[in-house]
Amino acid sequence: MKTKSPEPRHSHTDFKLGATVARYVRDDTTGTVGLTLFPWSKRALLSPRREYISGVEVDAYATANHKRFAAANVESLVQLKAIGEDYAPAFAQGRTLRNSQSVERLRFEKQSVVKEKTRTAIRTTLRHESGWCVHHDLAWSRGASWLESTTTVDNTSGAPVTLELLASFSLFGITPFASDDAPGRLRLHRFRTTWSMEGRLETIPLENLQLERSWVGWGARCERFGAVGSMPCNGFFPCTAVEDTGAGVVWCAQLSQPGSWQFEIYRRDDGVSLSGGLADREFGHWHKTLQPGESLVSPSAFIACVAGTLDDCCAALVAAQEPPLKALPATERTLPIIFNEWATTWGKPSHANMVALAETLRGVGVKYLVMDAGWFAPKTGSWNSAHGDWIANAELYPQGLSATAEVIRNAGMIPGLWFEMETTGCDSALFHHKQFLLKRDGITLNAGKRRFLDLRKPAAHAYLAKRVIDTLRDAGFGYLKVDYNETIGIGADGAESLGEGLRQHLDGSLAFFDRIRSELPDLVIENCSSGGHRLVPPFFARTAMSSFSDAHESPEIPIIAANLHRLMLPCQSQIWAVLRSGEDYHRTIYSLTAGFLGRLCLSGDFLHLDSTQASAVRTACALYRRCAATIKRGHSRRHGPEVMSYRHATGWQAVLRLRHDNREAIVVAHTFGGDSPREISLSLPSGAWAIADVLTSEPKRRPRLRARRLVIPSGTPWRGLVIRLVRQS
Repeated sequence: MKTKSPEPRHSHTDFKLGATVARYVRDDTTGTVGLTLFPWSKRALLSPRREYISGVEVDAYATANHKRFAAANVESLVQLKAIGEDYAPAFAQGRTLRNSQSVERLRFEKQSVVKEKTRTAIRTTLRHESGWCVHHDLAWSRGASWLESTTTVDNTSGAPVTLELLASFSLFGITPFASDDAPGRLRLHRFRTTWSMEGRLETIPLENLQLERSWVGWGARCERFGAVGSMPCNGFFPCTAVEDTGAGVVWCAQLSQPGSWQFEIYRRDDGVSLSGGLADREFGHWHKTLQPGESLVSPSAFIACVAGTLDDCCAALVAAQEPPLKALPATERTLPIIFNEWATTWGKPSHANMVALAETLRGVGVKYLVMDAGWFAPKTGSWNSAHGDWIANAELYPQGLSATAEVIRNAGMIPGLWFEMETTGCDSALFHHKQFLLKRDGITLNAGKRRFLDLRKPAAHAYLAKRVIDTLRDAGFGYLKVDYNETIGIGADGAESLGEGLRQHLDGSLAFFDRIRSELPDLVIENCSSGGHRLVPPFFARTAMSSFSDAHESPEIPIIAANLHRLMLPCQSQIWAVLRSGEDYHRTIYSLTAGFLGRLCLSGDFLHLDSTQASAVRTACALYRRCAATIKRGHSRRHGPEVMSYRHATGWQAVLRLRHDNREAIVVAHTFGGDSPREISLSLPSGAWAIADVLTSEPKRRPRLRARRLVIPSGTPWRGLVIRLVRQS
């Protein structure tokens, strides 16, 4: 049902999708259709927009030009750009390709709504003046806290169309809770990431980014950011949010994209727009030609609008990662503990030391025992440059890999094996098979000692099927660790643009993951990319878990692990707990407790731990099993001051995770260097709670309950503890 908004030029249609309202606004003069979201619970706070801007800085100018300047315009829910059409004015080029002539030439054609028992899908179709059309799809499933947005371009014209921008979504009119330009109210949240320091939250007032409307609404303001290459979490995570601190509402989005991507925070008038999708020609060296009859679908964007905090909005988005978990192997249901020998041998695994580890770990509570890099090491030289041929070292494995896998299974564990299957090292034979490899500018693409298989080619898939899938099947492995230790960068030859070459190659990479799952359905797959460079939905959906970081035994591990609760499911976040013989007992507990922030992955000197450490491991593993249901499904809140330096951390943090049924909770707390308060006091959810378990290196300093608060003794640096709480009523 259409209703008139306060501005006579605009009409709108509302759809209530769970707790969120999707409002489609149409400019009745230009025909432009835009999309804005707001929480149903905040609808009474919606504020009519002022129609025109005014003030001493603009009134004389407006009078002289015999016009008034609109305070807010409808911005299209589709943002794309076709080569050959005009670029946007207002100093936009080099900063943004939004709002080009391609968007101006789109005309609303129709909107259809399909309502099924558990799903609502809204398709808005726009047609370009030259004949091709665009479909914007917004979908919601019953009970979901998020919406899914995609954009499809169908070339229904008689001529080729070359795109140089294609966004998956575009929201406008942020914030609808202010009648003006909401000075001082809007903040951008984004998540910076770099190797071994993943997921750092950055919060910036929009004024600090110069995203204020100009005095007359001229001059495109845009903050465009993202990642370029085959490591989508290299610089930023593809997740961002805009918060209206006055209304207490947050809009956020996460892109489901395995390669180059971008977000844009854009402004020319009172309202702010947020869009994101494929990295465009300016940012990601991408353009794509669609011949008549061809189509292109953007990557999915998961979007949410929540009344609450950033943590509430991130939780709404992270929930979108849960549906694929239903297809995981049955062994994953209880979140088994992993042992990976990487920090035990540092690239020198062998049958002999794996046998010793299997016997040591028998009965400890570990389910997966993983051989990491180096099992294929050449007789001379380094394993680090020899991967690609995937032939086990006969001296290290005289009876073959199957004998080692059998020993591990006989010890009650599932054997795992490491591959970096998408690249090859300079000392492998594959490195010189150029017909399998990516090129740029006609030259085989080298990144240090690595080259990249071209996974658009069936021959490359056939090679990997023989060397990876057959090896796993024939030797009896039940766990695969897929590592990926370099980025392709701007892209590769073989398509209309380097960026399109990269996009097609990564589609091939995902297709090979799908093939592995199809041929080995019981295989547990771990996604690793030098730790956390591929922590994105396309890989989450195809793997059981992901390595959270390459921070193997760094003191910043709990900081990074807590960061990632805003970006991924803890049940898929594999966290290193590396123990060293002779280390301080407090350090042992510090490391073990950090593992409770996700999937516990043990490593280190397990052949030489003393009895106290060995007992701590058994105790921690038993407690972890009792906490697994809360780690698997729940809602997290981080408490504590911001940690400025990760490498020289000071202060404290505590993560409280409430199980989805509200019956149990866990608190994982850590102190860092410097001074901490003598006590940490955390507010608990409503109800009566009891402390069921505590894992600490200071048993005489016990946490206690005081009314609805949990009081934790603190004040000593570099301590960690886990508290399991059970609701009594």
